[in-house]
Amino acid sequence: MVVAPPAEEAAQLKPAGARTNLLRLAGILLALGVLGFVFVLSIAIGTKDIPLATAWHVLWNNDGSSEAVIIHELRIPRTLLGIVMGAAIGLSGSLMQALTRNPLADPGLFGVNLGAAAAIVIGIAFLGVTSIFGYVWFAFAGAAAASVVVYVLGSAGRSGSSPDRLVLAGAAVTAILFAFISAVVLLNVEVFNKFRFWNVGSLVGRGTDTLWQVLPFIVLGVVIALVLARPLNALALGDQAASALGANVTATRVAGAIAVTLLCGGATAAIGPIGFVGLAVPHAARLIVGPDHRWGLPYSMVLAAILLLGADVLGRTFDDTEEVQVGIMTAIVGAPVFIALCRRRKPARL
Repeated sequence: MVVAPPAEEAAQLKPAGARTNLLRLAGILLALGVLGFVFVLSIAIGTKDIPLATAWHVLWNNDGSSEAVIIHELRIPRTLLGIVMGAAIGLSGSLMQALTRNPLADPGLFGVNLGAAAAIVIGIAFLGVTSIFGYVWFAFAGAAAASVVVYVLGSAGRSGSSPDRLVLAGAAVTAILFAFISAVVLLNVEVFNKFRFWNVGSLVGRGTDTLWQVLPFIVLGVVIALVLARPLNALALGDQAASALGANVTATRVAGAIAVTLLCGGATAAIGPIGFVGLAVPHAARLIVGPDHRWGLPYSMVLAAILLLGADVLGRTFDDTEEVQVGIMTAIVGAPVFIALCRRRKPARL
């Protein structure tokens, strides 16, 4: 027997009219324009500020000047890294909230961040890893392993996986990993000193080599996530309704977990754990376009890139000689935004 979805929710998931789609398209084009403006600010603002006109000229004409060297060798790689990693974190957060049907889910829920951190600690403490190149692969492996463990624990038994069980499994794995990391870094000052520079979350010191190392994984994660947009719309109605509508619930959750691992694992490996971006941005995206993941996922990518890169630019303006790392700035900027979203009378629906 086919179970019909509730009329209100089914109406929300019907294809939007041409006018609504045009408005959504205009909105994402506007967001891309804002991202382009933040891109220019990112290559102009730093310990040595470069006038916007000069930055724009040097961006297209590498004349070998000191400004050109700064922009092409330092700021453009940093900016591109911020855009790609921000998009990956925002998309992974939106995907996690859809998979778990939990509006408070974020990339740390499956233990991805702490899985990456635990692998970094193992590499530093026991294998002598000291370079960003080494951190990337250890962090990615740790993030992937933690995600697999959480999914296996959350889906064991006859009833299979469910949002509540995945959340509980993620909380348990996170607690264990946190205890392990604390034990190692508190007993070894050298490990703590090396680990803290990665753990703060930063775009500084990462170049195009770091981006190229994780880009294939992130691209694959983006493709998987966008393909899952329609099944995620069905999954929002509940497992039974989704199955009745023809969606394979288990396959959707497995593919979604793989995409989260690729996206968040790659981003965390490259720049360290970043807070609030994956939590707050999907709420803002749903506020703009509603619960349709065909639009919500792309919006989450663009808005998260704006937030992460904008926070990085803002962190460069606090002092003429020092910068506030982007992992700190996203918490300062993202927390008030998330509080404002939570105080709305009618929260955006998943």
